[in-house]
Amino acid sequence: MRWWVGLSVAVRLAGAADPHAVVGLWQTPPDPQEGCAIVELVLQGTGLLGRIVWLEKPFYPAGSAQAGEAKVDRQNPDPRLRQRPILGLPILWGFRWEGGRWVDGSVYDPVSGKTYRATLSLEGAHRLRLRGFVGVPLLGRTEVWTRVEKIPSDQGAGLFPPPP
Repeated sequence: MRWWVGLSVAVRLAGAADPHAVVGLWQTPPDPQEGCAIVELVLQGTGLLGRIVWLEKPFYPAGSAQAGEAKVDRQNPDPRLRQRPILGLPILWGFRWEGGRWVDGSVYDPVSGKTYRATLSLEGAHRLRLRGFVGVPLLGRTEVWTRVEKIPSDQGAGLFPPPP
């Protein structure tokens, strides 16, 4: 049993020593209404930035007031920002590397228009744990994102702006 615990800790820490290990494309879990997204994480200075670069459902569905139009940040609390396209939208920022993980960052949820404090940590090479919370991490929610190698070309390649 001890070897199993040791192995699981070693696997969890495999990417922990390298802040660059999170750089790349990450797919969010699917949402019944919105589908999933792909977020590109890049280093920016000493911090980390994440932008939406692909959406499974990039257009508003039939029956909505904006049916067929590309999705925008319409739930943003700042009315001046509600016409920003979701594709290319920064949703992760402000993170700093500490103790083998990214801490003190923020995550923006364009579906609700809310921003939460957040931490990011790798679980092996292909799983990223995002913890979003209000106040303390205990009061939050965790999502596990999966690394992907490329943006799917069969679902709208060319519709999405390249990251800056």
